[in-house]
Amino acid sequence: MDAPPPTASDAESAPAVRVLCVDDNPDVADSEVMLLQLTGFEARACYDGPAALAAVTEFRPAACLIDLNMPGMDGDEVAARIRALPTGREVVLVAVTAMGDDAARDRMTRAGFQLVLTKPVDPHDLLRVLDEIGWAWAGVARSDPAQHG
Repeated sequence: MDAPPPTASDAESAPAVRVLCVDDNPDVADSEVMLLQLTGFEARACYDGPAALAAVTEFRPAACLIDLNMPGMDGDEVAARIRALPTGREVVLVAVTAMGDDAARDRMTRAGFQLVLTKPVDPHDLLRVLDEIGWAWAGVARSDPAQHG
């Protein structure tokens, strides 16, 4: 029987992977943060675009989960502005949206998103995606069994 894949919390020598959760619905952002913290990530929530931009510079996350439909500054603009920051070039941007058509996906790609999760997001899918980002961020090759047991 194969062992389960390692999680971000298995990398004891590596610091916790930082994830910024951006959603104008505090319940959604806070729930994502709680789930991520319970599974070994360091996570913070922001409820609007300007707060997210400040947090990217200060918190320096490896990944940002960004809701696309937010008042004031939508997720596309947040992503484009993050990409323009010197600290935002290496951040993995994950769009979290209910929109799944080709036009929306093209829009997200132009804004700088690398990944898309469709709402409602399955917690297992979220953790799988962030786990992959975490292992890449920590420099651990998942295919090398000596690295993770």
